[in-house]
Amino acid sequence: MYDLAVIGGGILGTFHAYHALQMGLTVALFEKNKEPQGATVRNFGQIVPSGMNPKWQALGRQSLAIYQAIQQQFNISIVKNGSIYLASNAQEVQLIEELHQINKANDYPSELLTAEACLKKYPALRKDYCRAGLFFPDELSADPRYMIHQIQTYLRQNPRFTHFTQTLITQIDTQTNACKLTDHLKKTYQAQKVALCCGSEFELLYPHLFYQSDMEVVKLQMLRLQPNTSVKLPGNILTGLTIRRYESFQQCPSYQAIKATENPQAYHKKWGIHLLFKQEADGSIIVGDSHEYADAQHKDQLDFFIRDDINRYFIEETKKILNLPNLQIQTQWAGFYAQGKNTDIFYHNLHDKVHITTAIGGKGMTAGPGFALQNIKTIFNQ
Repeated sequence: MYDLAVIGGGILGTFHAYHALQMGLTVALFEKNKEPQGATVRNFGQIVPSGMNPKWQALGRQSLAIYQAIQQQFNISIVKNGSIYLASNAQEVQLIEELHQINKANDYPSELLTAEACLKKYPALRKDYCRAGLFFPDELSADPRYMIHQIQTYLRQNPRFTHFTQTLITQIDTQTNACKLTDHLKKTYQAQKVALCCGSEFELLYPHLFYQSDMEVVKLQMLRLQPNTSVKLPGNILTGLTIRRYESFQQCPSYQAIKATENPQAYHKKWGIHLLFKQEADGSIIVGDSHEYADAQHKDQLDFFIRDDINRYFIEETKKILNLPNLQIQTQWAGFYAQGKNTDIFYHNLHDKVHITTAIGGKGMTAGPGFALQNIKTIFNQ
């Protein structure tokens, strides 16, 4: 009998397991695949509370501390190099200046940098692009394809933790005092509580709730350039299009007026594109991303194809921002995540035993650890 069974081995499920273990509970983590293959490993690895609204920024800031506490004990690839938003024109400069003042009021450290200071810090920047920057020194980056495995390896050192991989839970029975979980091989498990933290298992186990929800699925396209070992891009690089997109900037007094001047027919609007960069340890650079949307009931409308025109747009815009000697694509992929159209996360409690928590959207890597702590306390009435 486990105190908690967690279904879904991505960032959200793994940190529900982590925090339950921190409380002294026994935990089983179930992952349907051999290893996580979803949004947790298909992102930039940017941990950027600076981009979020006040509620989620607070959870993101809590996550910064959680990540660093684990990194001090076990290498999970966390690096504290900060994040920078690069303004390319006067409107974007105005927005970063306004957000800087908001950060002061929130006691979240940020630094306004002149164009000259940005160019000194990031010599690969093009002078004709950068007008100013807003730097967040406390923010982190990680290798997402490595980090989740390391965190789970760290958890497996705890004797109260059991990790089941290639184990698909197909039924949850809540008729007794405890939850009875049945997997695809008809093997059963007992747990006092269940945290269901994966959209695909949510659809399988509770299709009526899944299809009645306001969730939508988002497809993102991104690529990795071949190593540029002569270039150093420390931390998270976010650009003018990101300044115009991220939630935190919606707090700025000038935001609505500036958005009203944008061309709604622009290519980047059609495909939900903003430009982010993050350099990996081998010198390769992740570039992206785009966004396409479909209601959860019609998620199959999002195909699995990679659009060459989107890749070309990434490359052409990269040329305007950075001087890179190698713009050859090493690999490319699509990521998918769920989010609420009118809610910031999906939560549903069944009989105070099964706690469905999913559709965290693009906030999982940044705010997932902090949110999981809050949710575990709620689940166990702490």
